[in-house]
Amino acid sequence: MLILFATVAMVHLIALMSPGPDFFFISQTAVSRSRRDALMGVLGITLGVAVWAAVALLGLHLLLQKMRWLHSLITVGGGLYLCWLGWQLLRAARRPAAPTENAPDLPAHGGRTFLRGLFTNLANPKAVIYFGSVFSLFVGDNITAGVRGGLFILVIGETLLWFSLVALVFALPVMRRGYQRMARWIDGVAGVFFTGFGLGLIISR
Repeated sequence: MLILFATVAMVHLIALMSPGPDFFFISQTAVSRSRRDALMGVLGITLGVAVWAAVALLGLHLLLQKMRWLHSLITVGGGLYLCWLGWQLLRAARRPAAPTENAPDLPAHGGRTFLRGLFTNLANPKAVIYFGSVFSLFVGDNITAGVRGGLFILVIGETLLWFSLVALVFALPVMRRGYQRMARWIDGVAGVFFTGFGLGLIISR
């Protein structure tokens, strides 16, 4: 059983570390707004992962096999949401650059950032693929309820720790000063990334 937990922990960590919408959202929020906002986004993403993990433990792969239209619906909805996020960032990139010296923190919007983190994760089809296939390989019918609960806690804790680390690193003063110098470029690149990823999902469905 220890091997199962170690394997799931390693696979999930690799999935977390691969760049995707969640990583870009937390890093961009941390450098552009505040550590508190970024950590609220982390809580939103963690809740999203909790939803996916719970559904996977209940048989997500079987549901997707029987309801192909559901996968298409999730993909298109996720693509549209990522396009919307990309458009917001591209709009921000077109605004005149603010003075970088003694620039105050933007007003905190913890609740809004929490929801954006949640929806960014729920709209991420990578999560559907991961929890509907890779993660589901480790939670067969022979797994007891206690083990399933342990895997659920493991995945949630690992997600919270990883993205909290990302938020804290990108909220460091040196990272924020770098962002203030290149804000329009960073927002523009992130906007293109989100928009391109969203359009790719909609077209490839």
